Amino acid sequence: MWLLIAAFMVMFMQPGFAMVEAGFTRSKNTANILMKNLMDFSIGSLLYWIIGFTLMYGDSIGGFIGTPDLFFMSEGFGDNYSDYADLFFQTVFAATAATIVSGAMAERTEFKSYLIFSIVITVLIYPISGHWTWGGGWLSEMGFHDFAGSSIVHSVGAWVGLAGAAIIGPRIGKYGKDGKAKAIPGHNLALGALGVFILWFGWFGFNPGSQLAAAGTENAVAIGHIAVTTNLAAAAGAVTAMLVAWARYKRPALSISLNGALAGLVAITAGCDAVDPMGAVLIGIMAGFVLPFAVEFFDQVLKIDDPVGAISVHGVSGALGTLAVGLFSTSEGLFYGNGASLLGIQAIGVLAFFVWSAGCGFILFTILKKANILRVSKRIEEEGLDVYEHGESAYN
Repeated sequence: MWLLIAAFMVMFMQPGFAMVEAGFTRSKNTANILMKNLMDFSIGSLLYWIIGFTLMYGDSIGGFIGTPDLFFMSEGFGDNYSDYADLFFQTVFAATAATIVSGAMAERTEFKSYLIFSIVITVLIYPISGHWTWGGGWLSEMGFHDFAGSSIVHSVGAWVGLAGAAIIGPRIGKYGKDGKAKAIPGHNLALGALGVFILWFGWFGFNPGSQLAAAGTENAVAIGHIAVTTNLAAAAGAVTAMLVAWARYKRPALSISLNGALAGLVAITAGCDAVDPMGAVLIGIMAGFVLPFAVEFFDQVLKIDDPVGAISVHGVSGALGTLAVGLFSTSEGLFYGNGASLLGIQAIGVLAFFVWSAGCGFILFTILKKANILRVSKRIEEEGLDVYEHGESAYN
């Protein structure tokens, strides 16, 4: 029951992502964004059940991929009381990885193209890299630690989104003739703020739920500990991002502060079970501090247009949080006198997830671009995807 309740909370993160993405973008694309978030969860649920779950958790083939088992046709599935709960819990995680890509490529991607890469992420990219760790693959054998998915879930989605945003190109009007980035404000920060609070709430299913059991004193203590570290990192990320924005831009910007909370949540996800409360605060501070500079780097230096900051929030913060386990883990971390061994293993994992996800994303989006189905036409982008792609508008 604990696993199912946690999964229900993680499923509620889906409208959280939808509200953040819709609020941080323009009103003319709201229905399109809501439709994408609906479909990646729906399609992801079906495909992860059909094959994705077994590619992630099936008997390992060389430590790289699980043995596929279509529709769980082999005997025995469902005999264990937790089989279906495990499947549902992992399904909502797979949907989270897929929906991160939506934000990075918002406002110019063809809907049919989005459906295609949602399928590929749910069936191949996420299950295979997930097998390396949670499925007993080669990274888990090395001792890599990512308790609830800073890299396994968040960075995987972000690095695919990075490849997609780079290949599809920026939105019309994002960069002037001088190459300088122009702000394209979101249409409803109230929606964005609501989405962040929903995600913050859902994270208490995401991280404590990854304890996987609640019976007994040991599990109960662990769940309480994880809830506290998760909350502290989010709070520290929000406050730090606000202070950086205040110092750098002369105002306490709401959008940056909201993303600071998410950055703290993403960063603590890898080590929420392994760090103490002070370590969690420090990880949140690091994530909140780095976030505004990461957004600037992708936006102004690399000229990669990420409308909601998904690459910085989920990719950079996910990598940072994964590395931080090697520093702040009370049992294995460098700062606790345990050497740099775990830090090195964490770095190998971060690099492996980047190469795998960005590489697969580059191949996938290059094919879609060559097929001329990746980006909408100039007219559709300028007038909005809602009416042209879906025949309806979110606001009437």
